[in-house]
Amino acid sequence: MIPLILLLTIAVVFLILKRNSAKIKGATGEAKVNARLHFLGAGYISLHDVLLPNGRGATSQIDHLVLSEYGIFVIETKRYKGWIFGSEKAENWTQVLFKEKHRFRNPVKQNWSHVYALKSVLTDFPRAKYHPIVVFAGSATLKGIDSSVPVIYETALNSTIRSASTEKCLSGDEVLRIKALLESKEITERSARKEHVRTVQQDAQERRMKMNCLICPRCGGVLKPREGRHGSFYGCANYPQCRFTMP
Repeated sequence: MIPLILLLTIAVVFLILKRNSAKIKGATGEAKVNARLHFLGAGYISLHDVLLPNGRGATSQIDHLVLSEYGIFVIETKRYKGWIFGSEKAENWTQVLFKEKHRFRNPVKQNWSHVYALKSVLTDFPRAKYHPIVVFAGSATLKGIDSSVPVIYETALNSTIRSASTEKCLSGDEVLRIKALLESKEITERSARKEHVRTVQQDAQERRMKMNCLICPRCGGVLKPREGRHGSFYGCANYPQCRFTMP
């Protein structure tokens, strides 16, 4: 018979591994992107896991930045399995894994929030162009993605960056000044990073609670049943001022 203490130990280890599995997967995906960006070559400067103030009293954590004379490439990395469906206007995207469906935050909108945070920091560089990119570094298959922002596999990242490097908007000196400014503004304290994670999790929980109560998480309006080209959905009663929808 297995001793009770051993069962409790196994249960604790299982819970810790389950809690940290998302972090481990995310770190693995980001490491793959880090390695790939290393081969971009001269003229491109890569920064990774950058935590910045977002200009609204909170923080924004950016997976990868590539600085160049062609602008700033803002990269959001995701690591998923299964099929991925999504639109840049939707609040959430869907992962289909076997017969299960899971929703996750729209990574395109998530990345645009990073762009806005960067703009609030880099006000002295109005000529800088921003190139948001969403990269899937896992084994997921992208299905029916509707987005003007590039949503690509990790293997296509460097070619996507180079294909967008067509028109210079910054000088070499400005690129170095941007790098120095971002490094001076970056939040490195461990406590601040923990607080950022806690705030993100709390915001996501509050968002889910509002949606479950049919309250628009964007403006606080009532979510009402609607009919569209693709079937039934919930839309905000304050449309067209607020265009929030959910399945």
